[in-house]
Amino acid sequence: MSEGREVQWVDIAPEQAGQRIDNFLMTRLKGAPRALIYRIVRKGEVRVNKKRVKVDYRLQAGDLVRVPPLRLAPREAVKEVSDNLRDLLIGSVIMEGPDWMVINKPSGLAVHGGSGVKIGLIEALRQVRDDLTFLELVHRLDRDTSGCLLLAKSRDALVTLNESLKKHAMDKRYLALVSGRWPARKTYVSARLDRFDAGNGERRVRVDPNGKVSRTHFSVVETFEKVTLIEAEPVTGRTHQIRVHAAHAGHALLGDDKYGTRESNHMAQRLGLGRLFLHARALTFPEPGNGRPVTVKAPLPEALEEALKRARK
Repeated sequence: MSEGREVQWVDIAPEQAGQRIDNFLMTRLKGAPRALIYRIVRKGEVRVNKKRVKVDYRLQAGDLVRVPPLRLAPREAVKEVSDNLRDLLIGSVIMEGPDWMVINKPSGLAVHGGSGVKIGLIEALRQVRDDLTFLELVHRLDRDTSGCLLLAKSRDALVTLNESLKKHAMDKRYLALVSGRWPARKTYVSARLDRFDAGNGERRVRVDPNGKVSRTHFSVVETFEKVTLIEAEPVTGRTHQIRVHAAHAGHALLGDDKYGTRESNHMAQRLGLGRLFLHARALTFPEPGNGRPVTVKAPLPEALEEALKRARK
């Protein structure tokens, strides 16, 4: 774990300008949890041009940042990246541009730390790619979902790509295996979604008329005897949207430990599936700087391919 033992004074370069002070410190103080970053900023231990700032302060070229020495108790330290995870992440980069990167996120790895997760993909990747001064998630994937995940390597790229998301100029396609026979005519689900506390600090999502507007396009890819392989295109980007919309339509995703049914759980066992069958198969976005469309595809993981082979027998 990287740990500062003396006060550091950092001059902000033009390419670092525009990012929030908390994100800058997360990259600078590798291993520090975000709660600790917030605490040292609020206490005034971090200064910009000798003045206190708030955690949402955006750095400007030429700023002089005081970074305090940091000693982390073992319980609050973010884990160092293991050699296995390092190798996995390096091998998972599908495509990379000057200011963006698409990684084939492994299932079971949270995109960021917190809520008991000592290290997430973004924290690990910042350790692995210490050649980068900026690295941020453009969007998120559920912990158990695999596939295309887009990251920005500059503040300008992050802003541009976030705008593309808001304007629905980014096309995301997922493959999911669901229980039952999905009707070919059912190509659209529109159901408002609301987040709620399911107990033990667990957050879940349910269909609720007072929830946020949520829409997903669905199409049948392949039909089997008791399950269906579908493609899902989320129009909005709500938490667990595809999983909840599919379950709401009466066809829960196989391997879904939050929204699955007795039938979907039984089918997952029959197919030897030990994870959620949801994979971000393709991502198309306008490239920052020139607007040209970039399409990236992530191959289906072996565990999901094996489940499909068993479904075809």
